[in-house]
Amino acid sequence: MPGPMKPQIVLFGSSIVQMSFDNGGWGAILANLLEFKACLEVLDEVFPKDALVQPSLVIVYFGGNDSIDPHPSGLGPHVPLQEYLENMRKIANHLKSLSDHIRLIFLTSPPINEEQMHKKLSATQSGRTNESCGIYADALMELCEEMNIKAINLWSAIQKREDWLDVSFTDGIHLSAEGSKVVVKEILRVLREAEWKTSLHWMSLPTEYAEDSPYYPPSPNGTSTINVSYSIPRRSLQWDL
Repeated sequence: MPGPMKPQIVLFGSSIVQMSFDNGGWGAILANLLEFKACLEVLDEVFPKDALVQPSLVIVYFGGNDSIDPHPSGLGPHVPLQEYLENMRKIANHLKSLSDHIRLIFLTSPPINEEQMHKKLSATQSGRTNESCGIYADALMELCEEMNIKAINLWSAIQKREDWLDVSFTDGIHLSAEGSKVVVKEILRVLREAEWKTSLHWMSLPTEYAEDSPYYPPSPNGTSTINVSYSIPRRSLQWDL
């Protein structure tokens, strides 16, 4: 049964709002505080087949918690490898059934810094190992190849950086800004290289509300305005370098 509907909260404004999600801005902080706090239990509730509009792209991540060693009590988040793969197959098949135009990218579990994790987190993380994360990551990549699904091996990608242990995490598990940059660049690489009929790369997306406005900044000659809808901030270009 679906949980209670949370209030819809909208940030509406100019570039101050647009950039509020950069550099740990106020928009990002609010979004984190007001995030949806429910477990994914039933796919049909999250992705109903009768929805009027289906997503163009779904990026799926599960695996880090599943790969934790089983607890002697039988409790905890551990999911045996084969059951995990079957769950991911079910998720993929359900999402594919929503629309002929839906596109999927699966992310593997990233690596972890076990030493940092033990220092910053409680003993509840004692069954989590980097080796196990890698096993689940490799298995998911094989499944995605079998199902012809785009996939990113975060476990391998993050470890390509020599100092990955020092800069990639906030607590040994969750990604820092530097770790997140790897994820973003890998996703953008897939979007750029994918031969999808409608490109979903950010530079190919149509511009919304692109009409000229007398309230835009005036051009140097003062006879017209500069349509900022089509400008690409330098901070955005960094992701495709």
